[in-house]
Amino acid sequence: MHCFVLVAVATAAYIPSGHGYTSSKHILALLACLALAVSAQYPGVEYEHKEHYAHPKYKFEYGVKDPHTGDHKSQWEVRDGDVVKGAYTLHEADGTERVVEYKSDAHNGFEANVKKVGHAHHPQVYGGGPSSHGQPEYHHGYNHDDP
Repeated sequence: MHCFVLVAVATAAYIPSGHGYTSSKHILALLACLALAVSAQYPGVEYEHKEHYAHPKYKFEYGVKDPHTGDHKSQWEVRDGDVVKGAYTLHEADGTERVVEYKSDAHNGFEANVKKVGHAHHPQVYGGGPSSHGQPEYHHGYNHDDP
Protein backbone atom coordinates (compact mmCIF):
# COMPACT_ATOMS: atom_id res chain seq x y z
CA MET A 1 0.00 0.00 0.00
CA HIS A 2 2.75 2.48 0.96
CA CYS A 3 4.74 1.52 -2.12
CA PHE A 4 1.71 2.15 -4.40
CA VAL A 5 1.19 5.67 -3.01
CA LEU A 6 4.91 6.45 -3.36
CA VAL A 7 4.93 5.35 -7.02
CA ALA A 8 1.80 7.40 -7.67
CA VAL A 9 3.43 10.51 -6.17
CA ALA A 10 6.63 10.00 -8.14
CA THR A 11 4.84 9.60 -11.46
CA ALA A 12 2.28 12.34 -10.81
CA ALA A 13 4.99 14.97 -10.65
CA TYR A 14 5.93 14.24 -14.27
CA ILE A 15 2.53 13.76 -15.90
CA PRO A 16 2.46 16.02 -18.93
CA SER A 17 -0.70 17.92 -19.75
CA GLY A 18 -1.64 19.85 -22.85
CA HIS A 19 0.20 22.99 -21.66
CA GLY A 20 3.23 21.45 -19.94
CA TYR A 21 3.46 19.63 -16.62
CA THR A 22 0.62 19.51 -14.06
CA SER A 23 0.55 21.97 -11.20
CA SER A 24 1.00 21.09 -7.56
CA LYS A 25 -2.75 21.56 -7.00
CA HIS A 26 -3.46 18.74 -9.41
CA ILE A 27 -0.89 16.53 -7.66
CA LEU A 28 -2.46 17.20 -4.26
CA ALA A 29 -5.91 16.42 -5.62
CA LEU A 30 -4.60 13.18 -7.13
CA LEU A 31 -2.96 12.20 -3.83
CA ALA A 32 -6.15 12.94 -1.89
CA CYS A 33 -8.13 10.70 -4.24
CA LEU A 34 -5.55 7.94 -3.92
CA ALA A 35 -5.60 8.19 -0.12
CA LEU A 36 -9.40 7.93 -0.08
CA ALA A 37 -9.35 4.96 -2.42
CA VAL A 38 -6.71 3.12 -0.40
CA SER A 39 -8.40 3.82 2.94
CA ALA A 40 -11.72 2.60 1.59
CA GLN A 41 -10.12 -0.70 0.57
CA TYR A 42 -8.33 -1.21 3.92
CA PRO A 43 -10.53 -0.11 6.78
CA GLY A 44 -8.81 0.45 10.11
CA VAL A 45 -8.46 -2.55 12.36
CA GLU A 46 -10.46 -2.19 15.53
CA TYR A 47 -9.40 -3.89 18.74
CA GLU A 48 -11.76 -4.52 21.58
CA HIS A 49 -10.27 -5.79 24.85
CA LYS A 50 -12.38 -8.48 26.46
CA GLU A 51 -11.74 -9.69 29.98
CA HIS A 52 -11.42 -13.45 30.13
CA TYR A 53 -12.53 -15.06 33.37
CA ALA A 54 -12.12 -18.78 33.80
CA HIS A 55 -13.77 -20.24 36.87
CA PRO A 56 -10.90 -21.84 38.85
CA LYS A 57 -11.68 -25.45 39.60
CA TYR A 58 -9.34 -28.37 40.27
CA LYS A 59 -8.84 -31.48 42.38
CA PHE A 60 -5.65 -33.41 43.11
CA GLU A 61 -4.22 -35.95 45.52
CA TYR A 62 -1.01 -37.89 46.02
CA GLY A 63 0.60 -40.22 48.52
CA VAL A 64 4.01 -41.67 49.36
CA LYS A 65 4.62 -44.87 51.33
CA ASP A 66 8.30 -45.78 51.36
CA PRO A 67 9.08 -48.52 53.90
CA HIS A 68 12.81 -48.28 53.19
CA THR A 69 13.14 -44.63 54.27
CA GLY A 70 10.04 -44.47 56.45
CA ASP A 71 8.65 -41.60 54.36
CA HIS A 72 4.86 -41.73 54.64
CA LYS A 73 2.78 -38.74 53.59
CA SER A 74 -0.28 -37.80 51.57
CA GLN A 75 -2.18 -34.72 50.43
CA TRP A 76 -5.42 -33.88 48.68
CA GLU A 77 -6.92 -30.53 47.71
CA VAL A 78 -10.08 -29.30 45.96
CA ARG A 79 -10.78 -25.81 44.63
CA ASP A 80 -14.07 -24.50 43.33
CA GLY A 81 -13.98 -20.77 42.64
CA ASP A 82 -12.46 -18.98 45.61
CA VAL A 83 -13.08 -21.86 48.04
CA VAL A 84 -10.16 -24.23 48.70
CA LYS A 85 -10.32 -27.31 50.96
CA GLY A 86 -7.69 -29.91 51.62
CA ALA A 87 -5.68 -32.01 54.03
CA TYR A 88 -2.24 -33.51 54.37
CA THR A 89 -0.70 -36.13 56.64
CA LEU A 90 2.85 -37.11 57.42
CA HIS A 91 4.65 -39.44 59.78
CA GLU A 92 6.90 -37.60 62.22
CA ALA A 93 10.30 -38.88 63.35
CA ASP A 94 8.90 -39.61 66.83
CA GLY A 95 6.36 -42.10 65.42
CA THR A 96 3.30 -39.83 65.53
CA GLU A 97 1.25 -38.79 62.55
CA ARG A 98 0.50 -35.13 61.86
CA VAL A 99 -2.88 -34.47 60.20
CA VAL A 100 -3.62 -30.98 58.90
CA GLU A 101 -7.05 -30.13 57.50
CA TYR A 102 -7.45 -26.68 55.96
CA LYS A 103 -9.89 -24.49 54.10
CA SER A 104 -9.79 -21.01 52.66
CA ASP A 105 -12.45 -18.67 51.31
CA ALA A 106 -13.03 -14.95 50.85
CA HIS A 107 -15.19 -14.65 53.97
CA ASN A 108 -13.12 -16.56 56.58
CA GLY A 109 -9.62 -16.45 55.08
CA PHE A 110 -7.29 -19.38 55.74
CA GLU A 111 -8.15 -21.78 58.57
CA ALA A 112 -6.16 -24.88 59.56
CA ASN A 113 -6.84 -27.61 62.10
CA VAL A 114 -3.70 -29.52 63.17
CA LYS A 115 -3.93 -32.88 64.98
CA LYS A 116 -1.22 -35.18 66.25
CA VAL A 117 -2.22 -38.85 66.23
CA GLY A 118 -0.45 -41.50 68.30
CA HIS A 119 2.13 -41.37 71.07
CA ALA A 120 5.67 -40.17 70.66
CA HIS A 121 8.30 -42.89 70.89
CA HIS A 122 11.87 -41.89 71.51
CA PRO A 123 14.53 -44.46 70.70
CA GLN A 124 16.48 -45.96 73.60
CA VAL A 125 20.03 -44.64 73.73
CA TYR A 126 22.65 -47.31 74.18
CA GLY A 127 26.14 -46.38 75.29
CA GLY A 128 29.00 -47.75 77.28
CA GLY A 129 30.20 -46.01 80.44
CA PRO A 130 30.88 -42.39 81.08
CA SER A 131 31.68 -40.22 78.12
CA SER A 132 34.33 -37.57 77.74
CA HIS A 133 31.83 -35.62 75.61
CA GLY A 134 34.20 -35.32 72.71
CA GLN A 135 37.13 -33.94 74.69
CA PRO A 136 40.55 -34.95 73.35
CA GLU A 137 42.73 -37.36 75.29
CA TYR A 138 46.36 -36.41 75.98
CA HIS A 139 49.23 -38.83 76.67
CA HIS A 140 52.53 -37.47 77.97
CA GLY A 141 55.99 -38.94 78.11
CA TYR A 142 57.55 -42.11 76.80
CA ASN A 143 56.51 -45.65 77.41
CA HIS A 144 59.46 -47.54 78.94
CA ASP A 145 58.07 -50.88 77.80
CA ASP A 146 58.74 -50.11 74.13
CA PRO A 147 61.83 -51.97 72.69
